This record gives sequence, C-alpha cells and structure tokens, in this order.
Amino acid sequence: MKKSQKQVKTLHTLLLYLAGFCLFLEWLYPLGDISDTSIGVFVLFALYCFFISYFQLHWLISIPIKGFGLLFIIHLLYFDTSFLDVDWLAETIQEMTYNIGLMFTGEWYMLTTFFRSVLFLLLIWLMSYLLYYWFVRMKNIILFILLTFFYIGILDTFTVYEGSIAIVRIFIISFIALGMSSLSKEIENKDISISVGQRLKYWLLPLVLLVAVVTFIGYQAPKADPQWPDPLPFLEGTAGSFGNGSFGTGRVGYGEDDSQLGGSFSQDDTVLFEAVVEEDHYWRIETKDVYTGKGWEVSQERNLLDQIDGQISLLTFRNNVETESLEAAISFTGNSRLPKLVYPYGVSSITTGEDVEFQLDESMESIETTLNGEERVLDSYEVSYENPSFDIDALQDNSEQDSRSIQDRYTQLPENLPARVGNLAEEITAGHETRYDKARAIERYFSANGFEYQTTNIPRPREEEDYVDQFLFETQVGYCDNFSTAMVVMLRSEGIPARWAKGFTSGERIDSNLEEENHVNQITNSNAHSWVEVYFPGIGWVPFEPTQGFTNMADFDANVEENNSPINEEEDPLEAPDVEQEEEPEEEEETDQAVEQDEDAAVSDEETGVSAKIVYAFIGIGMILLLACLAAYWKRRQIRIYFIQRKLEQHFDDAAFQEAYLYLLKLADKKGYQRGSDETLREFSQRIDNDFRTREMSKLTGVYERMIYSKRLTGEKEEIIQLWKNLINQIMA
Repeated sequence: MKKSQKQVKTLHTLLLYLAGFCLFLEWLYPLGDISDTSIGVFVLFALYCFFISYFQLHWLISIPIKGFGLLFIIHLLYFDTSFLDVDWLAETIQEMTYNIGLMFTGEWYMLTTFFRSVLFLLLIWLMSYLLYYWFVRMKNIILFILLTFFYIGILDTFTVYEGSIAIVRIFIISFIALGMSSLSKEIENKDISISVGQRLKYWLLPLVLLVAVVTFIGYQAPKADPQWPDPLPFLEGTAGSFGNGSFGTGRVGYGEDDSQLGGSFSQDDTVLFEAVVEEDHYWRIETKDVYTGKGWEVSQERNLLDQIDGQISLLTFRNNVETESLEAAISFTGNSRLPKLVYPYGVSSITTGEDVEFQLDESMESIETTLNGEERVLDSYEVSYENPSFDIDALQDNSEQDSRSIQDRYTQLPENLPARVGNLAEEITAGHETRYDKARAIERYFSANGFEYQTTNIPRPREEEDYVDQFLFETQVGYCDNFSTAMVVMLRSEGIPARWAKGFTSGERIDSNLEEENHVNQITNSNAHSWVEVYFPGIGWVPFEPTQGFTNMADFDANVEENNSPINEEEDPLEAPDVEQEEEPEEEEETDQAVEQDEDAAVSDEETGVSAKIVYAFIGIGMILLLACLAAYWKRRQIRIYFIQRKLEQHFDDAAFQEAYLYLLKLADKKGYQRGSDETLREFSQRIDNDFRTREMSKLTGVYERMIYSKRLTGEKEEIIQLWKNLINQIMA
C-alpha cells in the first residue's frame, strides 16, 4: 500500500498535534518561576508557530509568515516606536550583527538580552515544526515525552519550581497522545475505515475515561516514602568541597547544615519574605554551640517543647532589661519557604490564621510549626515581641559568675585549635577588665586590621586546617560566617561564653511613605546572615556584630554612637592592638563603614553580573547543543543514507552492497511498504515497482539474489548505485 504523500487532517491528527503543543508548554511554564522571564509573549508566539506548522504550508509561505510574527514579538518587547517605522529594523539588524560577531569570537557571555530573546524565539519556531514531524508524521512521540519528564524532574529537584502538578499533567497528556498515535498507525497501516463519531464513541471517550480513572487512583493512593536520599545536599557538598581548599561556589541563603563552612557563594536576590515592622532589627532563626574546627553543630539532642496558644517561652534576656512592646507581620512570597520561623529578639507570641501547633526546639532555640503531628510551613504570621534596650553601664559593671552549665556548653573549643588563635585573643583583650570591653575589642579588631568582606574567591580550609585559624592568619577575607565564627572562638579562648546565631538582616525598605509609623521591609536570600551572642550573667544573651560593613541592630541606651561607629584612635581602652599585621594606610583606617558597605555592595553586584554572564553562556551553549542534537535526530535518515552511499562508492563490495540493500528494505518498511510474512523478495519487489511504475526494485533485488547465491557481486558499479539512489529518493518522497 502506498502511503499518502500529504498528511490528511483528521480528528486524531489534530488532537495528537494539540497534545504535542501542550507538552511543549510544560517546557515554558517553569521559566516564570526560575527566572525573571515573562512567558506570556513566548506562549503566544508558540501558539502562532504551531498553528502555522499544522497546515504545512509551503516553506516559501510559512517562513515569511513566521518571520513576521518573530519581528512583531521583538518589536513588542524592545521598541516603543511604530511597527511601520523602519528605524527599529535598522537597530535590529545592527544588534544582530554585533551579537553574531560575539558568537564567532567566542564571547558568549557578552550576548545581549535582545539577542538571547531572538534565539529563544527561533528555538520555539524550530520546535513547532519538529513536534509536527514527530507527532503527526512519524507518530514517534515517546522520546519527547521522556525528555519532558526528565526536564521537569531536574527543575523540581534543583530549582524553586514545584513540578508535582506538572508531572500529573504530563502523564495525562502523554497517555492520551500515545493512544491517539497507536490508533493513527492502525488506521494508516491496515486501512481501517472508521468515522469521526465512531472514533469518539469507541476510542477517544474510553481512552480519556481510562486515563482519568488511573490518574485519580494514582493521585489518591498512599505513597511510600522516598527510597533514595535527596541528591541535592550531596551534590552541593561534593561541589563545594572538591579538591581540598578549592574555590567551590555555593548559593547564599538559609541552610540547616553548617558543619562545613567556607568557600565562595553567589548572590541571590530572590525575595524570601516581606515584613511590616515599626523598628528595623535582625531576624533570628537559631543558634549553635559546638565549634568543630570546620563549622558548627549542636551539642544537645533535639528537644521540642509545645508552645500553648502561640505564647513563646523563649527567654534570651532577663526581665530586668528595659524593653518596648512592638509587633511585626511577616508574609512569604513566591514559592520560597523556610522550615523554621524567623523572629526578633524578645519574641513573646505568634499568631496566624492557620490552626497549627508551635514548638520550641531548646537545643538551638528555633521555632517550628506542625499540623496533626506533621511539619507545616506557614505563609504568613504576626509576631509580638519585647524589643530590648541593653544598658551599657550594666554590661560593663557585670561581675557575676557564670553557672557551670553555661561555662561547660558555651566555652567549648576543639582540642586541636591552633595556639596562636588564643594568643591573638589574649593580645586583643589585654588591658580590658570587663567582659563587655573585651567583647567590644574583639568586635572592633577586624575593622582596624585590614580584614575585608568578600563573597568570592574564598577558599575552604584544607583537611588539616582550622577554619578560624585560616581566616585570621592566612586569608583575612570572608563573609559573615568567617567574622562571626572567629569572634566566638576568640571569646571562648578567653573564657567568655559565646555562641553563633544565624538568620537574616533587616532587609531593604520598599515603601516610600517615611511618615508612617510602620514600614515594609523586603528580605531576600542575600540577606542571610550570622552574628555573635555573648552571655552576661544576670542579663542574658547580647548580640554583637563583627562583620565588616555591617552594623549591630541591637539597641543600647548609652554610648550608642560608640557602638555603631568604627574604632576611634582616641578610644584607648577599647583600641584593638596590631597583632602581626601589616600597617594599613591612615586613610583606610578612617574610612566610614557606610562607604565600605557601598563599595562591598558594588563589588558584589559586579561579581553577580559576571556570574550571570557565565550562566547565560552555559545556557546559550546548551541551547546550541540541544538544537544540534535535535537537528541530527531529525536528519538521521539522510545522514545514514549519505554514509551508506559513500561506503558504496568507495568500497563497492559484497558487505557494502548488502548493508545498502537491507537498509533500503528497512526504510521501505518505515515508510509504509511492509513486506508480507509469506511474500518473497521478488513478489515484494514487483509490488514496489507497480507502485512506482518502474523496474528498478526488481533489478536491484536480482543483483542481491545473485550475490547471495553465487557469493559474489556482479554488475556495473555505477548502475547499481544509481538504482539504489533512485529507489531511496522515491521511498523518501
């Protein structure tokens, strides 16, 4: 049976093509969550291209129509002038020429957003034809279905995109598409006569009902816990610790595992939550008390205490500390959530619209929420708290002794801590009598001795190297974890109880009304931070901020300016000594912290831009490789024919001819010319010749039979090759 040269537009081919379009949309939907891309215009262009491809217009017609659509989208995205204005076309040509030049010089990271948008639109254009070829003409859809599942699975695992519902959608669309593809093949191969009404009644409706029932059962049925551990922590740890002391790059944000500190990280300005507050302050999450030489762990077992009616029994300071009653409202945005609550110092109660139970983990002073015994992550909640104001005179006059439990737990240090760390702490605090003065001296030491805040090119300590020792004496560059951990360790070496606290800074104010009592702060992943808490008997835990470029947000009711300002050379009692440090220029010592913070932010933005360019380069290379693979798969038969023909021309022997003839039979079978089980090669060849109205297949089959029976190839080389090429061309037509 000769297959029709033109695909007949029937109900099942239309539905099959729509299924392919729906699956392709699953590739576009995640872009809105994992990037700043607005996908609406790209979905519109995809619909436009798929609609044109379905009607299989001649390429002289379809290419200009799709090209017009691409130009219209580009104009819509990047130009404000009239579409009929030729100036924007000149700018487009200039932009394309510039970016193509960058491609040829290998500067992929320099490609502009405009050109990347054009490449993405071209990819959608090509996919519209490719999916028509796969779904409608070849009915070979399983590969694209598997790629779609794999793509969503990767995004669900390694990005913020939640792919659970997408997997269900893909399952439904895929099974319906596979059913339609099977029916289409049966109709074409066996010439089944079936009307549109019969297709709906006996095939499409039962198929849809079957898929719906299976989907419902699978969605509602109990599911076993994951049998394999989450690969993400392992991959992050492996990438970060690769090659002792290498500069692995992680992603900034809150994480529960602090056992291996160090290494660089990239900025992430994804908004995590917004807070309506009266006063700016740090957002606390938890503390840790065991320093291992590499990072932080918790000494006590996890111990959850129920908090009745949202009343929080966490006491970080005593009742004799002056406080002010305040409230704050927290709401998370996007898909990002935290497993633990963020809260200010002095939290007294938490309220939310959800019926959840609050639990306080005494081991690290974190607050969690559960519902019916299972973890429940809140979208929003309100916090009431007593904002403390510490009396500096009381801190300086503090002479009470620490309890044995406080000393044992919060002065712990690893046995192999290098002695020079303790020696440095002793020199810094020499001449200071009170605990407060010693803490302030260590806090100020970093700003007075050339330490720099930096997030890139930060090495991890080698296996035999201590994290704090490396920072103090080798690198002297790092971010909050380096500064805060170093201060805690030096305080402990002086017998002062201290611990490591983590959470977020106050964020950035986003409302413009400065007269309102309350204001809105926006907190991003880049606001993740760690600081120091020092214990004062009879007062409690007091926060300190050693990180260069950051200011302590705690309130002190005396000498506040002293607390927030850089070290002054006239303040002899609190001046940090120079300890084997190179002398810094006077101008650098007198630089205002606000200026330093701006410079750090500028450097951070520049580093982020470079990182983004590298990411875009990898995305561009990945897209080109994907297009190359798709093109190779699309033209796989033409590629195979080319190599077989070359083999025939260069090595005309029995093996080469047999391979060519057998591939001809295989190709005929794929194109609808199946050989019957009781049909001889001569009969099959005669049927092919009748369809093509030639004698070429019979002649070529005669050559093949003589070669098989006489064990040698006879005939003119050029004539045999020409017969084979003519038959290939007619079958592929």
